[in-house]
Amino acid sequence: MMNAVAAVSAANYLGISILDASKALINYEGIYRRNQLIGEKNGVQVIDDFAHNPVKIAAAIRANQPENGRLFACFQPHGYAPTRFLRNEFVEEITNSLRADDEILMPEIYYAGGTANKNISANDLIIEIKENGKNAHFFEDRLNIIPYLKAKIKANDIILITGARDPSLDEFARKVFEQI
Repeated sequence: MMNAVAAVSAANYLGISILDASKALINYEGIYRRNQLIGEKNGVQVIDDFAHNPVKIAAAIRANQPENGRLFACFQPHGYAPTRFLRNEFVEEITNSLRADDEILMPEIYYAGGTANKNISANDLIIEIKENGKNAHFFEDRLNIIPYLKAKIKANDIILITGARDPSLDEFARKVFEQI
């Protein structure tokens, strides 16, 4: 909403009437994979977001926490070097953004190929987040997240899928929605 107001204000500053600028927003569908609602089923929303660095993941978590439900944030880290480099920040930001009933679910780090040093796992982050008292779960195979969610979710919960570089994340978000 703040972006829409800013866009209308900027257009108005450039001489476009507020009414005309507002009308232009009617057909705006948003930016692909930026807090994109995949769908709602049985009172549960599935949202897909490109968030992939610690601060943006925390912002996506906070922005999507329902008032009367829980948030299940599924974050797929990308790249072994970035995950290793930002490990402490990931743990701190995710820990601080989760509420008592929220959960973070992490599949293994996305590997895009090459000669990466695989001496870190998403499970290393999960262990530390758990040590900080949060609900955190590692899934070696991200498809195992779906039955976990099916068993846990209820009306008013939100499922947030986040991550970057893996071109199949949007497909995974749709699969989550279809199977919940």
